[in-house]
Amino acid sequence: MSFLRSGAASKLLGSGLLRAETSREGDRATTLELLFDLVYAFAFTQVTALMVEGETGIGVIHGLVILGLLWGPWSSFAWLSNQAHADRGVVRVGVITATVIMFAASLAVPAAYRAPNDPVFGALLFAVCYLLVQIVHTVVYLLAAGTDAALRRQIVLTELSAMFPAAALLVIGALVGAPFQVWIWLVAFVLQWLMIYLTSNGGNWRVNSVAHFAERHGLVVLLALGESVVAIGTGAARLVLDASVLVGAVFAIGIGIGMWWSYFPHLAPNTERLVTRKLGVERSGMATETYTYLHFTLIAGIVIAALGIETTMAEVADAAASGWFPAIALGGGVSLYLAGTGLVWRRVSGEWAVLRFAAATLALVLIPALAFVPALLALALVLLVVLALAVAEQLLGPRAKLPARPGASTV
Repeated sequence: MSFLRSGAASKLLGSGLLRAETSREGDRATTLELLFDLVYAFAFTQVTALMVEGETGIGVIHGLVILGLLWGPWSSFAWLSNQAHADRGVVRVGVITATVIMFAASLAVPAAYRAPNDPVFGALLFAVCYLLVQIVHTVVYLLAAGTDAALRRQIVLTELSAMFPAAALLVIGALVGAPFQVWIWLVAFVLQWLMIYLTSNGGNWRVNSVAHFAERHGLVVLLALGESVVAIGTGAARLVLDASVLVGAVFAIGIGIGMWWSYFPHLAPNTERLVTRKLGVERSGMATETYTYLHFTLIAGIVIAALGIETTMAEVADAAASGWFPAIALGGGVSLYLAGTGLVWRRVSGEWAVLRFAAATLALVLIPALAFVPALLALALVLLVVLALAVAEQLLGPRAKLPARPGASTV
């Protein structure tokens, strides 16, 4: 209390460092948020490298758990910067601090899992960074909420029930190490997202600008797609450049373009428009399920597909089959991504995007073929799936879907 009465506190308040400017409908993402996202571009690369290192199912679980835990702080700050401008006042201080913390967490990803006799520093660093970034988020969000008592109660409820228990489990898992660490962290991941959903359902979150929220999530999808481009280059860099490597890289970048096409030209703007029509609790509920939850399936699908592209590219020069691991990652990642886009549309419009789920199913069915045909042909088959989806939706339009709810729009 003495600090609050001091001259230093008055200067901070007067300079605006402890103030927040509430967002309004139509506000867009800021350059500071893009800087924060660049840290996540590095984090996605680290997660893919973690999964490539082992090329095993448990390695993929390791990566997905880390990815899910990283998604928590990213999503938390997306909500915060929707409440108040990210590049002004106390929110600017919070986002800059979070950027530094999450960069340290990203550096720790390769050492996040440890054998019993390995050093604890990497695993503990990741866990402590997670805790610190949630503390920063909570404090800044409470300040940004201003006089909105209902929002402040919502922040405290969700943080105490979801984020901090998950952080405690991360610290415990880091200290315990293998073989239990990954399962303790998996429990932390599930607990976090379960409690967020339970405490947010019908709650008091605010979506002040749907345009901002949609743009933020579109940008992180684009950054994740950038990871697939990095995966192509990483896979090709290990090979002598010849015609087969060049063709394989073209097929792979085509897959990335097809995934971009299935989201940005139509799905993203129409999703934004339908969420904008909602107000109050209905808007925040739809935004939570559509962006915070379902968009994670898109990010996970892209990262897994990038893993498949990188490991498949490693075999294109020898005209050899890539094998089961790259095939499952490539087909499964693309399938998860396409199904995720279908679920996004289902949530906001009430329509079943039949062609998207059909393409997702086809990508799964093709996995045995992807494992045994030459790697170059495997890339070509997946490319055909995403291109066929784009062409079919362009030609068929509304006829590609089951009937919508009355008044719903089509992609």
